[in-house]
Amino acid sequence: MTREEVMAKTNEVFCDIFDDDEIVITDETTAADIEDWDSLEQINILVALEKLFSIKFAVSEVEGLANVGEMIDLIMSKL
Repeated sequence: MTREEVMAKTNEVFCDIFDDDEIVITDETTAADIEDWDSLEQINILVALEKLFSIKFAVSEVEGLANVGEMIDLIMSKL
């Protein structure tokens, strides 16, 4: 799976989680860019991504993620 495909599928997760089909994430997107992205939604995003990509994140891997680009890189490292 290419990075672009992972980004597209991750964008679909964000649209679903936030119930907003207008969301377009980029590598630079952070929680500050999406109004309802709080710690609870972060957990929902991570669980949805784990299920979608059949991967598991360790707390130590996700606690330091600065933006969506780092999240995509982490997913790519597990595929």
